[in-house]
Amino acid sequence: MHDAFIYDAVRTPRGKGRPDGSLHEVTATRLSSQVLDAMKDRAGLEGHAVEDVIWGNATQVAEQGGCLARTAVLASELDQSIPGLSINRFCASGMEAVNLAANQIKGGAGDGYIAGGVECMSRVPMGSDGAAIAVDPSIAMETYFVPQGISADIIATEYGISRDDADAYAVASQKRAKQAWDEGRFDRSVITVRDVNGLPILERDEYLRPQTDMQSLGALNPAFQAMGEVMPGFDKIALMKYPHLERIDHIHHAGNSSGIVDGAAGVLVGSKAFGERWGLTPRARIRATAKIGTDPTIMLTGPVPVTEKILAESGLSIEDIDLFEVNEAFSAVVLRFMQAFGVDHDKLNVNGGAIAMGHPLGASGAIIIGTLLDEMERTDKQLGLATLCVASGMGAATIIERV
Repeated sequence: MHDAFIYDAVRTPRGKGRPDGSLHEVTATRLSSQVLDAMKDRAGLEGHAVEDVIWGNATQVAEQGGCLARTAVLASELDQSIPGLSINRFCASGMEAVNLAANQIKGGAGDGYIAGGVECMSRVPMGSDGAAIAVDPSIAMETYFVPQGISADIIATEYGISRDDADAYAVASQKRAKQAWDEGRFDRSVITVRDVNGLPILERDEYLRPQTDMQSLGALNPAFQAMGEVMPGFDKIALMKYPHLERIDHIHHAGNSSGIVDGAAGVLVGSKAFGERWGLTPRARIRATAKIGTDPTIMLTGPVPVTEKILAESGLSIEDIDLFEVNEAFSAVVLRFMQAFGVDHDKLNVNGGAIAMGHPLGASGAIIIGTLLDEMERTDKQLGLATLCVASGMGAATIIERV
């Protein structure tokens, strides 16, 4: 079996996922092609160098449909001989693309891949693909479907996470993200998004709200209380599944939940021979990958069991991991992870996360792998674990090791 190495990781800045966001006029294809071109140019690759482009996106409809990966290849400087594969594991799509590429290399199916993902949430709204688990009554009733915001509040209720806990975590995310940007910690990985004339459109994550404090968050009303308690009454569905809870505590709002944004990210993954052929030095080895299915109602608890799985399969313990990236879909997701493993916040999401900078669904898994690698290099750490919760009850994880 071959080793799979990370040779480079890049991402775009994240633009506000609204019509007034800086990236609203940039399609997912164009955003993706700029990442592909940046990876090719930074590594000094020829257009035929990689076996495939594996690209994740969560809402595969309209301009994000039709095998977006192949369209992005054709819009890029890569040769048309590179095919392109689009995949969808919801929020973990970008990570799953990287993991799939790594496992292809380990099995000998090609020696170089560009993997990652994209989501343009200002142009293709979340849920516009009409997922069956949400809209087909026969499936939704059988699985006790509730929206993700309700699921996050169920986690908070089940595991004793308070509104103050969630808000304090969100404030910390904002402060850490600002410090990371101010200190240039993202400089190696973030590329400038440019228009057709080569002029810069966006150079920095624009969703940040560094002025956030406990007082400003305290003024926000819970975002999911009405849909839970009034119309259409999802709390009743949740309590049918979890009657021991008696009631759902609604603690999440826009300030302690991930931001809706546009963005793309990619990772260059290859074998040792690939690196030698193109004169590249590996930055890390992908030591292990894992995925798992979980309870589809509470939905967002996947990071805990998938971490248990990947540690068991790799022969590691939680104490062996130097740094963690846990996608900040909602505060309670990360707080539950820290609670389950006793992980200190000083080792987790040290540069902020999706609460501060946004969560471009299909790209986030690749983003946090790149962020993890950059921080491991900056602080001279050896082992890192990245993981995400996933819609409909799944989890994904990747362990990387510096070489």
